[in-house]
Amino acid sequence: MLALSVIIPTHRAGVLLHRCLRSVTEHAPDDTEILVIDDASPRESLQQVLRDFPQVRVLRLPRRRGFCYAASVGMEAANSPVVELLNDDTEVSKGWADAALVHFRDPEVVAVAPLILQHPGQEKLTTIFQAFIDSAGDEYDPGGFAWKRGHGLRWSTQLPLQLRQVGPVTSASGCAAFYRRDALRAAGGLAISFGAYFEDVDLGLRLRQRGGQILYEPASVVWHHGSASYSRTPRRLLLEQQSCNEERLFWRHWRCYGGWRLIPRHLAVLIGKFCRRCSEGQLLPWAFGRLRAWRELVS
Repeated sequence: MLALSVIIPTHRAGVLLHRCLRSVTEHAPDDTEILVIDDASPRESLQQVLRDFPQVRVLRLPRRRGFCYAASVGMEAANSPVVELLNDDTEVSKGWADAALVHFRDPEVVAVAPLILQHPGQEKLTTIFQAFIDSAGDEYDPGGFAWKRGHGLRWSTQLPLQLRQVGPVTSASGCAAFYRRDALRAAGGLAISFGAYFEDVDLGLRLRQRGGQILYEPASVVWHHGSASYSRTPRRLLLEQQSCNEERLFWRHWRCYGGWRLIPRHLAVLIGKFCRRCSEGQLLPWAFGRLRAWRELVS
């Protein structure tokens, strides 16, 4: 079994990071390296959390640089051939790493997506049955939109087979994603300019374009608190960033999926999203995000 480095970027530290580290230290394979990348958290809060985990290696950034930058620092500093990028508001389950690591025996596998479930909020986790899916791997439509497979569905034996068995996916969610480190470097790593959101899909597309395989492994279970990780960005700014990165994603990869023939399909996607954001009363941040991306294209 290949050795593993678990990389946890954090900005606020706190109770959720403590719970994340407790689960990782309890369930990680022997000799797993655990790195916390502190993106300029309040020093006192981080020290309070880490005093209970002396085996954890901490790299502190002098000023806040964002999720992608912090994650990239961790990936470069890791010493193992396989790395897992893990949000600080997650909790891993027993055997989560072993189930994913076995796939890296195949040299063509460059990433593995765990089954990410929505954390029910209670202190002690019991069973995955009746839990709701956050992501069973991510997919991407060349017209310009990505989605989390199975998002919002209740986990049960009645789910479609593709959500219950190992299979290929476009990308692994950056919330909890295993990567082969040398393949990650060869593909250029995370796009730091994205800051956060859709950077995981962008990376997955680049890894696949280089011939790598990305697999979904439902036996690797990670629980996600959701909307609690890393920062409390105001919703307007969050939507603007998501919109900007989604448009960036399309233009970074459109030539690989059909070039100019994709433009009508992309326009249809934009019209659909325009109507949706209008109905939700969120048109302005969505539009500002797209304008930012288009301005970058012509500059």
